[in-house]
Order: sequence, then structure tokens, then C-alpha cells
Amino acid sequence: MFPMSTSPTLRRARRVAAALLAGLTLALSLPQLAFAQAASEPVAATAPTAAMALPPAVTKETVDNPYGLSALWAQGDFVSRGTLVLLVIMSMGSWYIIFTKLFEQRKLMQSAKAAADTFWKAGSVKAGIGSLEEGSAFRYIAESGVKASEHHEGTLVEKIDLNSWVSMSVQRAMDSVQSRLQDGLAFLATVGSTAPFVGLFGTVWGIYHALTAIGVSGQASIDKVAGPVGEALIMTAFGLFVAVPAVMGYNWLIRRNKSAMERVRAFGGDVHSVLLAGKRAI
Repeated sequence: MFPMSTSPTLRRARRVAAALLAGLTLALSLPQLAFAQAASEPVAATAPTAAMALPPAVTKETVDNPYGLSALWAQGDFVSRGTLVLLVIMSMGSWYIIFTKLFEQRKLMQSAKAAADTFWKAGSVKAGIGSLEEGSAFRYIAESGVKASEHHEGTLVEKIDLNSWVSMSVQRAMDSVQSRLQDGLAFLATVGSTAPFVGLFGTVWGIYHALTAIGVSGQASIDKVAGPVGEALIMTAFGLFVAVPAVMGYNWLIRRNKSAMERVRAFGGDVHSVLLAGKRAI
């Protein structure tokens, strides 16, 4: 065999082919490197984003109010506490009277309806009295008129004619019913008129002690002034809270009493006419 000689042209062609092969290899490897880098970058980028998307933990801080009704009771003296106790008693008494009188008025209205349905359909006055509820106001008025008509005797009583005697007896019975309906209303009127002043007294007393304490401590900042003064003003608000229901309840009960007494007076006048003339008044 003969040795193969290499010409310069052949060597140049080999170098060009090698260069082209290296460039092709590099071109093929670049997309893979770019894809690997792109796949790794979102993981690193999304980690902070996911962390930022999570809502922060909410912590609710509870702050105790150093001022208020409890603080006023704890820090107040016997005058402040006594004023609060007095206002509480006035409020409880007012609500008790309001509910009690409403129950009594409702019962009286029911008795008026029963008297209209049963009393005047009876054969006699005594039979009509027996049909009325025991202890009702209308039965009391009818019984008073019957007793007056049956016991018109005696030296002094005989000087008064029967008409006037029965009329006075029925009128006294109606006045007694009206007096019973008005029981407790004076307390409501008193509470409605005095409760604001009682609360104002507690406010003045509390402000006086607050200013005295501030003067002794020598600190007149807003936190030292606003708290005690605000506690003292609670007394005024409490006094109004007691007075307003008492006044409204008083006016409401007065109006209902007038309506109830109209029915009582009408029944009393009818009984008086039946006992004297034997017929019902129109």
C-alpha cells in the first residue's frame, strides 16, 4: 500500500467542516439550556409571590375600658353609690307601677264588657249583680246602690230624700274606683320630675371629686380630665333614662284612666236610674 498524501485544500476543508460541526452542536444545545433556565426561574419567582398572597394573621387586641359604670361604682364614694341605688329603685318602682296599672285597667275593661253583656239582660238588679264578677268595680257600684236604696232609714238619713241618698252612694262608689285607678300615678309623676335632678346631683358630685383629685395630683392632661368627667356624666344619662319612661307611662295611664272612668260613670248613672225610676238612663 502506498501512503496517502494530504493536500492543503483538503486540510482547509477539514477545518471548515469541523467548525461547522461545532457551531451546529452549539446551536442545538442552546434551546435546551434556555428551557432548563426558564423552568427553574418560575419556581424561584413564584415562591415569594405565593408567600405574599397569604393573608397576614389577624390578631384582635382587647383593650379594657378603665372608665364606665363599673369604674364609677368601684371608685365612687357613698354619695355616688347611694345616688345610683336611688335611681335604680325609682326605675324599678316606675316599671312595676306601669305594668300593674295596665293589668288593672285591662281587667276593668273586661269587666265593663261583661257588665254590658250580662247585667242588663238579667231579670232584676240583684240577679244582674250575681252575674258580675266577684270583686269587680261594676259589682261594687251596683251593690252600693242597692244597699243605699234598701237601707234608707234612720233619723238622720230620712232627712235626705231617697234620690239624693242613692245618688251619693253611687257617686262615692265611683269616686272610690277612680281613686283606686289613680294609685301609684303620683309616684310616676314624682319620678318623672325628680329623676333628672337626682342624676344631675350625682354628676355635680362626681365632677367635684374628679376636679379635686386632679388638683391634688397636679396633672391636668386630657386623659386625667376626660375619664372622671365622663364617669360623672353617666349619672345624668341614667337620670334621664329613669325619668323618660316614668313621664310617658304617667301620661299614657292617665289617658286610659279617663276612658275607663267614662264606662264606670255611665254604668253608675244607669244603675242609679234603674234603682229610682225602674228604667235605664239613655
